Amino acid sequence: MRGIPHLELMPEPEDSSLLTAVDRDSPGYPGEVYGLSDEEARRLRWPLSPIMRFLWPWGAVGFSAVVVSILLLYPSIYSILGEVLDSEWAFEDSGIREMQESGNLGEGVSVCIVDTGIDISHPDLTHISLEGFRDFYSEKDSPVRDIGINSHGTLMAGLLVANGSFLGAAPGVSLSIAISLGPDGKSANERMVSQAIRWCRISQDSDIISLSLGTAPGSSYSTSSDTLEAVREALEDGIFVIAAAGNSDPQQNISDVSSPASLTGVIAVGAHDRGGDPWVDSAVGAEVDPETGEERTFPNQKPEILAPGVDLWSCRDSGRDPPYAFSTGTSDSTVMVTGALALILSLHGEHIAGENGIIELHEMNLVKVALANSAQSDPSLLQTHHPKKGYGLLDAGEWSRQVEIEFGITQENT
Repeated sequence: MRGIPHLELMPEPEDSSLLTAVDRDSPGYPGEVYGLSDEEARRLRWPLSPIMRFLWPWGAVGFSAVVVSILLLYPSIYSILGEVLDSEWAFEDSGIREMQESGNLGEGVSVCIVDTGIDISHPDLTHISLEGFRDFYSEKDSPVRDIGINSHGTLMAGLLVANGSFLGAAPGVSLSIAISLGPDGKSANERMVSQAIRWCRISQDSDIISLSLGTAPGSSYSTSSDTLEAVREALEDGIFVIAAAGNSDPQQNISDVSSPASLTGVIAVGAHDRGGDPWVDSAVGAEVDPETGEERTFPNQKPEILAPGVDLWSCRDSGRDPPYAFSTGTSDSTVMVTGALALILSLHGEHIAGENGIIELHEMNLVKVALANSAQSDPSLLQTHHPKKGYGLLDAGEWSRQVEIEFGITQENT
């Protein structure tokens, strides 16, 4: 504290809450700038040495005590924060809660999530009866688990099927889980991802495959990629594939959404925050499809839709206290769209499939048309599609109504 006794804190005339440290022998501002005499202005200054004597050591001790208290009370504080700062806004703003009001929770729809697994013992997930579980990372299919360091798979599963402290987007779906991501939550290799997608298609007979994964935005698998082939096979079999647009890195030269979200038939999902603004790192789509070299057209411009994806409260490792965490990214928004589509298929799936009972590519395209037409768009934008905002924000209720229009569904035939 050498030199401190020779300093004083002098208030600034324009804002007395701003203090400037000056030598105590410095004349400082004349009294007239404060509307006072010079002597009264001098008395406004605070000697710094008594303040420092109070702060040290007692200030440091007090600060340390506060830090220790926060660490000790962290679990209960975090639980309270979870109740106050939950992500109910995401389910409300996306129209998912509106869809659930009739009691529709996605029953009769099969969803396959390809990720790091699931912690089936989590208190919000104990109601789940898994249709299937496969581990393509370590090839150990038992026990059911989440291998992710940050419980990425459990976080995603919670947003979809949680039914406990909060209600997920579609907790009534039949759920299958495939592990193809490593503990860090990144794609281990293409073979594992393609195997997982094919398992979802063939073994699990899925209606929707949810892929909160992809290559780095701006890069893509080659046209002979086994992963892209597996996705094409799923689309041709009438399975909806919903994939993350990607979390871009400002340091990278970003040129497109992630692959396989970049494929024409896939629904590529970006993320928006509580205010409806695009998440800063949500990937930007290219006007031209890098695979075909052709300009992307409605309703397959990328990304197609933005959904809530910033600070979403969800489940994590049940061994943690508390077993919840906030998560941010296009992974989260992908699951929100998966849930919304599951609710729509539960309600209108038979009509979408038509008389032959098979959802074909042109019918999947109509569902995408309905999605684009239902999106909450920015009225200030002249174009119908924005390379970062897509066609707009997810509105599940309006998406369902637009599906009714596209397929001629009336109250009489529902």
